[in-house]
Amino acid sequence: MTAPVWRLIPYLEGPGALHMALDSWLLDQHQHHGHPPTLRFYSWRPAALSLGVSQRHSYPEHWQRLTWRGQPLDLVQRPTGGRGVLHQGDLTYALVTTAPGPRRQVYEQLCQFLIQGWTQLGLPLQLGAPNRDYRRSAHCFSQATAADLVTPQGHKLIGSAQLRQGPAVLQHGSMQLAPDPDLWAQVFASPAPPLLALPPPATLMAVLEQAAARCWGCEWVRQPLSDQEWQQVIQRQAAYQARIAEAMA
Repeated sequence: MTAPVWRLIPYLEGPGALHMALDSWLLDQHQHHGHPPTLRFYSWRPAALSLGVSQRHSYPEHWQRLTWRGQPLDLVQRPTGGRGVLHQGDLTYALVTTAPGPRRQVYEQLCQFLIQGWTQLGLPLQLGAPNRDYRRSAHCFSQATAADLVTPQGHKLIGSAQLRQGPAVLQHGSMQLAPDPDLWAQVFASPAPPLLALPPPATLMAVLEQAAARCWGCEWVRQPLSDQEWQQVIQRQAAYQARIAEAMA
């Protein structure tokens, strides 16, 4: 039997609004235009704080005035749920596929590649537990939920969120690798997560790509965005930024 072909978009660095536009564009393309399931990894440049889609006004006022290395810290809204995430010293993944079923079941299914990959790296992870108090905090990594992955000691390493459109789903999440302790304290008024002994990011991504291929029995086609695709994403980014600016005003 021929293995299904999934798209693997090479690692990208860029501003948060561009990444959010690209993730939502991939979901739309998969749902309506026959685009294959897709995995990608990316980093936010410049550093940013991302807010969950329902978090427009429920966050600390000082987040609007944060700076890092002399530059304002971007404040970006995700198309997915969850609470505030600091994107500096982290690695983000985004996965778009078809995954019908209850939300918790889909999280369990889609997080398996992360669990397998990190276990291979010597750090076993497990899904967190349901947490009704999660929404009382503006800070995503202050508490874990059934959508998150934690170490055996309870340290939350990966926070994930979803946007579902019918059976099509976008799941993306932040892996906290080495956040700047001073910036973390400035944002959240709490100590930064403990530093982990990790391989280089390229090795981490390769391990996770291999784990994903095993989990879903797929073959990767490594394919950057074409010029035409970039044009569509940039158009979506402009509309996205205008809509979010109006919503957050």
